[in-house]
Amino acid sequence: MNEDIKFILDTAQEAMDAALKHLEKEFVNIRAGKASPAMLGSVMVDYYGAQTPLNQVANVNTPDGRTITVQPWEKSMLQEIERGIMVANLGFNPMNNGETIIINVPPLTEERRKDLSKQAKAEAEDAKVGVRNARKEANNDIKQLEDISEDRQKNAEIDIQEMTDSYVKKIDQIFEVKENEIMTV
Repeated sequence: MNEDIKFILDTAQEAMDAALKHLEKEFVNIRAGKASPAMLGSVMVDYYGAQTPLNQVANVNTPDGRTITVQPWEKSMLQEIERGIMVANLGFNPMNNGETIIINVPPLTEERRKDLSKQAKAEAEDAKVGVRNARKEANNDIKQLEDISEDRQKNAEIDIQEMTDSYVKKIDQIFEVKENEIMTV
């Protein structure tokens, strides 16, 4: 196989992998009713003037499926952590008991489950767009190659389409699992 074609295919695969990884990361942030430390992954805290991720100033645990506890490494950070959770606008109501912050994760209503399912579907569609953009770029790059026969060009385009189809199928499978997780009461 021509080195240029191999490079183009590898680049397309990296871009499609990136779209898949991004989707998985976004799905972690869509809560499905069960408490998880990852739910607070986007929370930033003002740590002596610097915006710092929550997990770098406190331990975040889930003692059960409905509760998240945040144990700061410094007691003086309790108010800042509480403020950071509120600013992140995750829909949680943190309770400060002077030692730790306790967050009760409410069970999801049917309407909220449907909203989360729509949000997950939109994220899956965005990932598919990313995969298709990688396909389009790769096909354009192949058309730019000058020292390549038509047969090789067609074969490369077929390879790219097969890769695209497999990634779209993976995205659909990941979405299906997430949708079942969201809709299960």
